[in-house]
Amino acid sequence: MSSARYRPIVETDPLRPDDALPLAGGRLWFREVAVHERGLPPRRIRAHDLSEAARSRLSAPRAPICGLALDRPLIMGIVNVTPDSFSDGGRFAARDAAVARAEALVAAGADILDIGGESTRPGSDPVPEDEELARVIPVIEAVKGLGVAISVDTRKAAVARAALDAGACIFNDVSALGHDPASLAVAADAPAICLMHAQGDPKTMQLAPHYDDVLLDVTDYLAERVAAAEAAGIARERILVDPGIGFGKTIEHNLALIRALAILHDLGCPILFGASRKRFIGSLGQAPDPMTRLPGSLAVALEALRQGAQVIRVHDVAETRQAVALWSALVMPEPGG
Repeated sequence: MSSARYRPIVETDPLRPDDALPLAGGRLWFREVAVHERGLPPRRIRAHDLSEAARSRLSAPRAPICGLALDRPLIMGIVNVTPDSFSDGGRFAARDAAVARAEALVAAGADILDIGGESTRPGSDPVPEDEELARVIPVIEAVKGLGVAISVDTRKAAVARAALDAGACIFNDVSALGHDPASLAVAADAPAICLMHAQGDPKTMQLAPHYDDVLLDVTDYLAERVAAAEAAGIARERILVDPGIGFGKTIEHNLALIRALAILHDLGCPILFGASRKRFIGSLGQAPDPMTRLPGSLAVALEALRQGAQVIRVHDVAETRQAVALWSALVMPEPGG
């Protein structure tokens, strides 16, 4: 584990000072970083006092993912081909309903479709491999011609392999390729992968989550999984990282990660952020019905964008697209605009 992690103090004023560094090659910028070390309070230092390698991790442009440039926020639309999703109650479990959902999300502006056949909500049970395959593969085959990137949300190597063969280009694994021993080998053949942090198994992860330091524990874990992926032949340019909001985390853990999300730029990978309709939004926003959590979902998504997240995973694509368009016009205007 690293003894220190660097969190850029992100600034958004279009009038960037000459001494500022670009955040991940984009139009957001920073001049200072917060240094996080175990057992010590964070402290600020000048970004130019970092080593060249550390500055590069934070400021170098991120490579395109599945041909999608990361110079603007990307929206990943969720297609749950499950009967027990926390967010939509199985409305899209049937193939035709899932395909129609995917088509609607693309029409609404999704850049990526994330198709999953196993719910990983707190308390969920695992789905047999054959059943998960039967849910997701026909949908991927039906939507691969829609002109957007397709991600498969699975913990199983065989499902990921079949999905990639069917037209998916992102292997999105909530276990960061740790659940299935064969996943690293399959991921080596994927155009892109997403490594997510989760503490424990979905069945029990919310019973008593605990961290010594949630920011450093999550960041160091993801660093280890990125290193494992690189050792398996997966270039860092093909890896996204996801802090796993709601996966083995209390409300305070979630808030701490969102407040300091920019620490993940220290990994040198694009950041995928997914908090859409999650339980902590309902708890804080007094919205017990997941279908009424759009305002809170937008609030945390925009905060993730402010800290430089490149991909936002959401249920409500049209509404998020509108919010992102306005945020971008205000915060990330075109040069000279």
